[in-house]
Amino acid sequence: MPTPTRGPRLGGSPAHERLMLANLATSLFKHGRIQTTETKAKRLRPLAERLITKAKRGDLAARRLVLTTVRDKDVVYALFSDIAPRYANRPGGYTRIVKTGPRKGDAAPMAIIELVEELVEAAPAKKSAPAKKSAPAKKAARKAAKADAVAALAQDDDDDIVVSAKADDTDADTDSGTESASGEKKDDD
Repeated sequence: MPTPTRGPRLGGSPAHERLMLANLATSLFKHGRIQTTETKAKRLRPLAERLITKAKRGDLAARRLVLTTVRDKDVVYALFSDIAPRYANRPGGYTRIVKTGPRKGDAAPMAIIELVEELVEAAPAKKSAPAKKSAPAKKAARKAAKADAVAALAQDDDDDIVVSAKADDTDADTDSGTESASGEKKDDD
């Protein structure tokens, strides 16, 4: 008995499934976005991502590997010349699945799978090195922010103490005598 594929079966034999996914990938690369069922979109996504990654290599062997899946030479040419250079600085995540409402006839859940926009800025080649350096910097910044907040709270508490001490002094002054409207103290002698 053959080993079943991972994920939901799309009907028919495994050969039919491969051909259906190849046709969906061809349509995706030709049009940039297609509407299909959620299940087919979820099965198409890894295939399309692998094909784009192979196209980013750009050599003859990669072109031949892509041609085994996508049979349309015009689409393969567009994949290698237009689509792959757009994602040269992107390490993955070339497609997006957006769920839409159910299909009218059979209420099948539908989705749109599309190629995402290319990165605007060129990403550095090694992203992990600055990330490791920035983590301790973030910790230090957080500690400094906490220290500033604690100092500000302590200063506010000191101000409250000074204000309450002044209020106590004023109360003591008013007990011994009365103040006029101008703030001068009058003795009741």
